Amino acid sequence: MKDVPIIGSFLLGAPKCGTSWLADVLSQHPEICISNPKEPDIVATHKGTFVRDDSSLDLSEYGDFFQGEGVKVDCSVHAFSCPTAPSRINKIWPDAKFIVSLRDPIERAVSQWNHALDYSDDKKAGVDWSEFSTAWADPRLRCDSLYGESLKNWLTFFPIDSFLIIETKVMRNLPHQVLKDICNHIGVSEYRFNLDLVKGHNLASQRRTINFLGKCIRNSAKATPRVLRERIASQLQRRGINIYKTKFLSTRTSGGRIITDSERDMAKQSLVEDQYLLEELTGLNNLIQ
Repeated sequence: MKDVPIIGSFLLGAPKCGTSWLADVLSQHPEICISNPKEPDIVATHKGTFVRDDSSLDLSEYGDFFQGEGVKVDCSVHAFSCPTAPSRINKIWPDAKFIVSLRDPIERAVSQWNHALDYSDDKKAGVDWSEFSTAWADPRLRCDSLYGESLKNWLTFFPIDSFLIIETKVMRNLPHQVLKDICNHIGVSEYRFNLDLVKGHNLASQRRTINFLGKCIRNSAKATPRVLRERIASQLQRRGINIYKTKFLSTRTSGGRIITDSERDMAKQSLVEDQYLLEELTGLNNLIQ
């Protein structure tokens, strides 16, 4: 087995909480090595929204996801709600630091629900999430909004000062301060990030699916040696560029589905206890708007 890389930090969830923006902007820092692709989904049993894999941990190819120098950061955000990830990470990287980005848990779920429908991920998983109430009843959507329950699990294995918890509304309003806090938290020098490179990044209104031409180019690119392919991808990431989301290689999705007041009340009621738990653990309150 190849040498297991030393992971200095994990950018944990929750999904649809600005973690793609964070990963891309942090990749500009010469002392930070962001996982490529962003979400290796190796350490946790939660591998994306729908896939669950309880097989034994295999780190034989894990090092291939980190090409570059500096503090290695695994950005597999679904690890936050995974019950197995904390113990696995504690055994291998007990000194790791964690960055947790959170937003209104209902807004987050709605965004993830829209994303799943836009890319037909629900159909691929053999379920129908066309109705939000049905999707919310599925623990694979709801678990990522249970911030208190997830954090309590992590605190069984790591002290609270290992975690830097960020609210996305603060990240939007004070991005430079948040980035400074992250640099201090993971132990790298302060850096002047160019936020213009990631302006408007990953907004639902700009969500696009790869088209036929894009798939052809992507398949052709697979013939390129992996080392060269990852080097090119890394350079594009630092510039906030995803060629497969250009208008020539992709199609804009519909998106923009909203939930009813009754659906929002239903979700809110089921999150009350978890929000109390999160406040008890961190002091954060009023995440639900």
